[in-house]
Amino acid sequence: MIVRREQIESLGGLLRRHRVVAIVGARQVGKTTLARQFLAHRGGQTHFFDLEDPADVARLTEPMLALRPLRGLVVFDEVQRMPSLFPVLRVLADRPRSPARFLVLGSASPDLMKQSSETLAGRILYHELEGFSIEEVGTKALGRLWLRGGFPRAFLARSEKASTEWRREFVRTFLERDIPQLGISVPSATLRRFWSMLAHYHGQIWNASAFASSFGVADTTVRRYLELLTGTYVVRLLLPFHENVSKRQVKAPKIYLADSGLLHSLLGLVTMRDLERHPALGASWEGYAMGQVIRRLGARMEECYFWGTYAGAELDLLVVRGGRRRGFEFKRTDSPTTTRSMRTALGDLKLGRLDVIHAGEHTFPLDKRIRAVALARLLEDVAPLP
Repeated sequence: MIVRREQIESLGGLLRRHRVVAIVGARQVGKTTLARQFLAHRGGQTHFFDLEDPADVARLTEPMLALRPLRGLVVFDEVQRMPSLFPVLRVLADRPRSPARFLVLGSASPDLMKQSSETLAGRILYHELEGFSIEEVGTKALGRLWLRGGFPRAFLARSEKASTEWRREFVRTFLERDIPQLGISVPSATLRRFWSMLAHYHGQIWNASAFASSFGVADTTVRRYLELLTGTYVVRLLLPFHENVSKRQVKAPKIYLADSGLLHSLLGLVTMRDLERHPALGASWEGYAMGQVIRRLGARMEECYFWGTYAGAELDLLVVRGGRRRGFEFKRTDSPTTTRSMRTALGDLKLGRLDVIHAGEHTFPLDKRIRAVALARLLEDVAPLP
């Protein structure tokens, strides 16, 4: 078991500042394990309710009566299964000098958990939990993390076969059980086909019309499918950055599967040899490396963009915080070089610096304000955002 110490510290800070904190993320990403690690680290009075356990659900038949006397930290796992709790939490959180803090764990985004975002508006802080990062597993496990992905049971499996089997089963149960439990009625075969198509478009610009044409449905239907998969944290959209410059800029988002291991399973890739022979090799590495850079920076997805013009200039990742802009390119090579596109991005976007993340072993300067950074040296050479 890997103890997620930075996540534990972050969670402690959030609960000191907020009365209700939600850990959200994909199923099986480690929310319950993190909560239990946090409870063991924190100590003090705690109460844990697993809302998939009939006994715990029965304890909450009269939630106000059950929860009002509790002190310390109260945890609700899979809170989306009991949305009637949210109005009760609002009342309890609003008590003067409230004797309790509340930690809720959920597998659906705030947009899908509409009742929580509406009922607890201004009272709840959402903390998104992703799979393991380089910082948690170490740089020696870079290749393993890329191939298997960051879901704990996939990464920690005893063999590649066991990891592959777990990921395949995750895809099946996610489509056949988890999605229907959210009250969403999309045939699992349809959604699997759509998810698999997205895997083949990983790292490319979203084109609703092209997907709709392939499915023989309206644009609105495929947009709904996409919102469903992004809302359950298995697909990510990287929004385009555009401002008033003289060039025509791309204004559609890019699609990325959130976990490289799930991407490889949907593409039928089991071993590193399979991956190295597949046309998606470069796109897979780009998405994996980009995710690790975003995690290292501590950036929120609303601070992250890509940039492209119809003249051909582009930037894989632009991170904007306050008045600062950081640019990143991703190249699966050990000898990256500068390009005209990079220099254009530096000037047009007024970047403070542009880092080319590569698959080699060393970090070195390429040009003024451009340097090559080895992914293996990410922790040493890229500092978190202030």
